[in-house]
Amino acid sequence: MSSAETALRIALVGNPNCGKTALFNLLTGSRQKVANYAGVTVERKQGRYVAPSGRVVDLLDLPGAYSLDAASPDEAITRDVCLGIAAGETRPDLLVCVADATNLRLHLRFVLEVRRLGVPVVLALNMMDAAARRGIRIDIAALERELGIPVIETVAVRRAGARALIERIDGPLPALPDAGPADLDLHAEVRRLLAATVRMPTRTAATDDAIDRVALHPVWGLVLLGVLMFLIFQSVFSWAEPLMDAIENGIKALGAFSVAALPEGPLRSLLADGVFAGIGSVLVFLPQILILFLFILALEESGYLPRAAFLLDRLMFKAGLSGRSFIPLLSSFACAIPGIMATRSIQDPRDRLATIMVAPLMTCSARLPVYTLLIAAFIPQRTVAGVFNLQGIVLFALYVAGIVSALAVAFVIKRLRRDRSEHALLLELPSYRWPHPRDLAIGLWERAWIFLKRVGGIILALTVLLWFLSSFPAPPDGATGPAIDYSFAGRIGRALEVVFAPVGFNWQICIALIPGLAAREVAVSALGTVYALSGSDDTIAAELGPLIAGQWPLATALSLLVWYIFAPQCLSTLAVIRRETNSWRNVWIAAGYLFALAYAASFVTYQVTRMLTS
Repeated sequence: MSSAETALRIALVGNPNCGKTALFNLLTGSRQKVANYAGVTVERKQGRYVAPSGRVVDLLDLPGAYSLDAASPDEAITRDVCLGIAAGETRPDLLVCVADATNLRLHLRFVLEVRRLGVPVVLALNMMDAAARRGIRIDIAALERELGIPVIETVAVRRAGARALIERIDGPLPALPDAGPADLDLHAEVRRLLAATVRMPTRTAATDDAIDRVALHPVWGLVLLGVLMFLIFQSVFSWAEPLMDAIENGIKALGAFSVAALPEGPLRSLLADGVFAGIGSVLVFLPQILILFLFILALEESGYLPRAAFLLDRLMFKAGLSGRSFIPLLSSFACAIPGIMATRSIQDPRDRLATIMVAPLMTCSARLPVYTLLIAAFIPQRTVAGVFNLQGIVLFALYVAGIVSALAVAFVIKRLRRDRSEHALLLELPSYRWPHPRDLAIGLWERAWIFLKRVGGIILALTVLLWFLSSFPAPPDGATGPAIDYSFAGRIGRALEVVFAPVGFNWQICIALIPGLAAREVAVSALGTVYALSGSDDTIAAELGPLIAGQWPLATALSLLVWYIFAPQCLSTLAVIRRETNSWRNVWIAAGYLFALAYAASFVTYQVTRMLTS
């Protein structure tokens, strides 16, 4: 038998914010893969490790769920996998139910539901160190006796925090637990278990209370959130600059070395003007993307994000959304695709659709290369008030513009659907905790790998295709202009320039917008390729910013910045809207209103800036 045939299949289940994914990362390390469940867009995370006995364990991290009485696609997947009825999935041999030891009043109800599934169950009491610090005392032996299942203490943020769990998994499977009480008795059973096995402190943790007095304050809480976001975008420019310079110099040196020995011809042009000018102009933005993700992951791990959702609930409701939309929209800062998929946690279908429709307005990481290229080229690098980076302030303003636009569109959607009903927001506020470096490192590695795969896959392919379109057919005999003027791409760009001239776009920008439909960051590599073929400089990857600064008026640069706040430049996002809403109508509505907003906003920006600078 192969190891895959004899592997023990285990699923981690639990409420959101119980530390389940941190435990999964601890057990599997980098030996994990992410995909989607068959037929649905819910993310599937699976890993493998070898137990001390040599036994192979396949570990599945199921979506967080508050109940097996599913109210969202995520909870439905968890229920179906546990019951063995999910398409393409075999039923787990063992369920490890992860519960936050600091919040057993909420988590034990789900444990009681899992106990009735007819599958061997182990309860992993996670965050036991935090529970001890808060003065919570849990009688493990008594809880194990009352539940009739093994109860194991874990601390997922410590290297040896899962040793006892690994040893228990490596042993014989536990006996099937009793079904327990009927649904009408679950809350009463939780109260009985808490009374019999848990001693709570006389008051909640002083640290959490002290922080929440500021973090959840209706005024100071919003100020704190604004300051945090402002500092994040300042850091994106300030911290990344040395790393970006190093990457830029490395690409420049590698490009010069690679083409030095090659004679003039198509191969040299492909490497210099296609690969290095295109791919190199995108790779330099990797440090900024990783810094942005570092902060997002840290805020998520710390327990702050649910509080931000709670804080913004009233504001978002007035705009036609709910506080539960906050986390999907925040995820859209990374990429609108997982943000749209995260709306599955929104139970009200009208709120979910509104969130999906405005998610593309969040400034995703793919826009970052375009923003930073234009900001670095046209915004002076100087200090404001002796502290703040002017370029960081402009980047922050672009992100704020995306957020304000999303709220405005959601407000219009709310008025059009004539919905005045209120939808209560119920959120668990987990204890504050320090993000663990291992989880941050894994998250950053996953994001870097995704970015590099895009660079080596779709961006490289589109860059080579654009190089071909920009190089052929060859110019006729006696031609005096650059070869690109006579190419397929040059002709397309000149034709589109008629449409986009009122917003200030030249033919080079028009060419870059086309491959940008596949991925926004391709627009930067496309500009690098187009300008490389318009001149004779083999180091255009490092010189693109100064080059466009010398050739474009400020009005064109600002118009393009505004265009990218709104434009529906990513076909993958539109495809996900189609899958999540099962409607082509919603796709056309989203694409139509985003294009209209982009063109109108760019037109106003270009015309006003041109009048002010003339």
